[in-house]
Amino acid sequence: MADTTGVLVGYSQSPTSGGPQTLLFSRANRHGIVAGATGTGKTVTLQILAQAFSDAGVPVFAADIKGDLSGVAVAGSPNEKLLERARIMDLDLTPKAAPVIFWDIFGEKGHPIRATISEMGPLLLARLFELNDVQEGVLNIAFHVADKEGLLLLDLADLRALLNHVAENAKEISATYGQVSATSIGAIQRQLLTLETQGGARFFGEPALRLEDLMRTDLSGKGYINILCADKLIGSPRLYSTFLLWLLSELFEELPEIGDPEKPRMVFFFDEAHLLFNEAPKSLLEKIEQVVRLIRSKGVGIYFVTQNPADVPDSVLAQLGNRIQHALRAYTPSEQKGLKAAANSFRANPEFDTIEAIQGLGVGEALVSLLDEKGRPTVTAHALIRPPASRLGAATDAERQAVFAKSPVGGVYDDAKDRESAFEILSKRKQAEVVEEEEVKITKTTVKEPARKASSTEKAVTSVAVSVIRTIGVTLGRELVRGLLGSMKKTTKRR
Repeated sequence: MADTTGVLVGYSQSPTSGGPQTLLFSRANRHGIVAGATGTGKTVTLQILAQAFSDAGVPVFAADIKGDLSGVAVAGSPNEKLLERARIMDLDLTPKAAPVIFWDIFGEKGHPIRATISEMGPLLLARLFELNDVQEGVLNIAFHVADKEGLLLLDLADLRALLNHVAENAKEISATYGQVSATSIGAIQRQLLTLETQGGARFFGEPALRLEDLMRTDLSGKGYINILCADKLIGSPRLYSTFLLWLLSELFEELPEIGDPEKPRMVFFFDEAHLLFNEAPKSLLEKIEQVVRLIRSKGVGIYFVTQNPADVPDSVLAQLGNRIQHALRAYTPSEQKGLKAAANSFRANPEFDTIEAIQGLGVGEALVSLLDEKGRPTVTAHALIRPPASRLGAATDAERQAVFAKSPVGGVYDDAKDRESAFEILSKRKQAEVVEEEEVKITKTTVKEPARKASSTEKAVTSVAVSVIRTIGVTLGRELVRGLLGSMKKTTKRR
């Protein structure tokens, strides 16, 4: 029994609290969490939610850690078991694919995603580089210097050139902004090198991702599901989590306030959510909490996908109104503590013990508590998760290629661009300084000749020499000046 007011998540067969479990579109921007142990059905639940939002005209962004989510781009082939589950739910299970755009930071399985160094900012870069407070302070000073001197920071070459510039002028900069040590600069540069060796340099540059390209609908009005191919990216967990936090921050900064809309403007699924919070400094946790709390009024829903709700800090967990809990196993004291925390986050149902119910859930089952029309969490229900209309499992390489070939952003991001920025500007400055130093040396050399009044011809020759140096560079300038001055001496001797 489909509900046009929301997403049919599943169906409870309880005689007292049973029936359809629906995530209301009008409450979908109140965020949520999908939790459960590996292999219990979290990815399928994510797939169901993503396609339902897409059908309602809501664009979606989701990370695909294992490649399984790519099956949403292909129509499903339901077996008898899935058809029987659909019949129980009074659901018309018509196989269909969702409109999909594949993205990949490394540009291998989807369109490249890029951001500029300036857009990322010092706070997120400090997290990415694992900097301590002192090193982060130096990075902040470097960004301030760049702003003051009009140095555009686009890629890692720009940041490296900026750090060299700060190091060479450390005395003057320290006197104005605070201590800039060679040790801190060196630590940041080493992290830059590490990031480059991991392929992270591909993420920084232009053309940078435009948010409007993530918020597209197709000709039929369905929202595109933007799938980040993250099977390789997850090998660099800090880059993965930093990128996703940057994307949330960009949405928060750029989208206008709209309050509580009838349906979300966009829904964002953050898989492997614990990576966002691991070893995060207090300042970053405060930033995450702020974004999660306030982005709701921008019409954006955030859904964390993780093994245990305990992976998410309490300050953030408190903002997640819609909850779907798949099975958890508790064999160790730590796991038992996490199980208890998960159970306590649900509204109690007198029909069953929540802790026991979580441990007894089968694959494709979950405890569900969703917000009602007044924003109150519903009594927890033991539900069968609805079957998907798209394929269970990954799309083939040929199917991915077919989707990629008809992408609405084809050709927009595929080729990198390199315009003049900090690296080029500072390189030109350095070259100009070298030329100026050579001019000064030549001028001093000319003055040291035997004191006499230079003829107009000699003045003209010297002037031409200096002009040549400014025009064609230091090395060639040296050779010409030596030749010209030698000619002058020979002329004088003949007289």
